[in-house]
Amino acid sequence: MDAAAPVDSFSLDRETWDRLVEHAWSDHPYEVCGLLGRRPDGGFEHYVVPNAERSMTYYVMEPRALLRAMREIEDRGYDLAIYHSHTHTEAYPSQTDIRLAAYPDATYLIVTLQDRDRPDIRAFSILDGEVREKPVVVRDRPMPTPDPVA
Repeated sequence: MDAAAPVDSFSLDRETWDRLVEHAWSDHPYEVCGLLGRRPDGGFEHYVVPNAERSMTYYVMEPRALLRAMREIEDRGYDLAIYHSHTHTEAYPSQTDIRLAAYPDATYLIVTLQDRDRPDIRAFSILDGEVREKPVVVRDRPMPTPDPVA
C-alpha cells in the first residue's frame, strides 16, 4: 500500500511521471509543454500542447491547442497543472516562468533533463511572484479510471 502524501504535496502516478519525462525527451533539446487535468479520483488527463516557439530556453503554448485543453479541463471541473521541461537547467521556475505565471490555483510542474540519467519533476505554486515548492509524491499504481456512464 502506498504511503499517504504530505498535505501540501503533488501526487503523480508512475505512468503519468513516465509520460511527462517521455514527452520532455520527445523534442530534446527543445522545451516541451502541456497541461494535466486532475480528475476527482486523483488520476490525470494529459494534454500535450505544442511549444509554438520551439525554443531551448522557454516555451509558448500554441494558443488553439491551449484553449481547447483549458476549456475541457474547466468544463470537466478538473484541477489544473501546467508543465514544461528544462533541458539543461534544474527544475526550478526561471524569472520568465515566474513573471508569466497567470493561474494562481494551478500547480506548475517542471521536468528537468539536466542529469540525463536521472530526470526529475518538481512542483510549485506561483502566486504574485512568490514561488513555493510542493513535494512530488509518486504513487506506484495509477488511480482507477472511472467506469463510463451507461
